[in-house]
Amino acid sequence: MLGRSGPKSDTAEAVATLESCLHQVALGDRGAFDTVYQQLAGPVYGVARRVLRDPAQAEEVAQEVLVEIWRTAGRYDPARGTVRAWALTMAHARAVDRVRSVDASNRREARVAEMMTEPPFDDVVEAVEAHLDRQRVRHCLETLTDLQRQSVTLAYYGGYTYAQVARLLETPLGTVKTRLRDGLARLRDCLGVGA
Repeated sequence: MLGRSGPKSDTAEAVATLESCLHQVALGDRGAFDTVYQQLAGPVYGVARRVLRDPAQAEEVAQEVLVEIWRTAGRYDPARGTVRAWALTMAHARAVDRVRSVDASNRREARVAEMMTEPPFDDVVEAVEAHLDRQRVRHCLETLTDLQRQSVTLAYYGGYTYAQVARLLETPLGTVKTRLRDGLARLRDCLGVGA
């Protein structure tokens, strides 16, 4: 081979050997995987370590990538790049996914910690306040005329539309609307709501 320097041909041979071994790995050859592992474990770990900066996490990602190489060796496409580039791309993607996962976990933990520092919800106080509110509303409903109270009760507690209230009370719709308007105004004043 004239015109080729030694290191360049060694690199070409290494690429061809790695591709050949990966093809054998796709067929289930464990010995070929040992060769692939020896050639790729260091660089895969290095990429993961650069992204993650945590040796333990980088080791986990490197293991995951090497297992993925074993499982998906048949999917390798030499037209898209070298085996090394394929493996390192996989390592980079996994490491970035891990960073995102850790960030999301940290954000969740921060939200939980924030919720824990908020004053606890007091069920007893809430129940007492709700009971007092109901008593005030009942008292204010008592200040309405019978016709206003019937209209308000049917519309706002019974869930009926104004037209349905008019039919139930056998009263013209306009009259029901007037009773409701006047009744709600009296309730507002009694409860001290709004201006």
